[in-house]
Amino acid sequence: MTRSPRLQAAPAAEERVRDADRSQSTILAAARDEFAELGLGGARMDRIAERAGLNKRLIYYYFQDKESLFQAVLEQSYRDIREAERQLNLLELRPADALRRLVEFTWSYYLDHPEFLTLLNSANLHKARHLQESQRARQLNSPLIEMLAQILERGRKDGSFRGGVDPLQLYISIAGMSYFYLSNNHTLSAIFGRDLLSAKARQERLTHMCDVILGYALRD
Repeated sequence: MTRSPRLQAAPAAEERVRDADRSQSTILAAARDEFAELGLGGARMDRIAERAGLNKRLIYYYFQDKESLFQAVLEQSYRDIREAERQLNLLELRPADALRRLVEFTWSYYLDHPEFLTLLNSANLHKARHLQESQRARQLNSPLIEMLAQILERGRKDGSFRGGVDPLQLYISIAGMSYFYLSNNHTLSAIFGRDLLSAKARQERLTHMCDVILGYALRD
């Protein structure tokens, strides 16, 4: 039996979509590495194409220019961390356990993904204009703050957390304590004469952060 042209076209169209998704994923991964290593100013589309093993014209086909590609990389980076956070299933844990787990996760994620920190450094160097223009980035990050608000409210209701804790300010503190320590590790280690990335120092830092965050949120 001869298949109709419409039935034959459907698998071909699906394969083209899969090819496009694979190409864009490959480009984003290559661009992430380039931007993380050299920043937005130092990155070159030729090198991104070489890293991706793809024709540079294909990059311009999917992403208009280097600025648009950088914005897409930032969006993907936020998508990755927010998806990893979602998989923690924090709402299924007791409030104090959920908050501790978020601190532990944030610290571990930053350690395992130093490119995320360098991308943020580059974004801030350019006054975050790429994120300001990205509604997608805001949509990706809003659910995290809403989830943290739910955890805090559950803790307030069961008596484990004090009231009046701003979830946005709390998350900024969680992220900031990890971010500053790791982004400034070289200068801090040099100034204080200690290897602040040794296994012992990393564990001490994590314990300190958990104590600070939970000490702030827990009811006396």
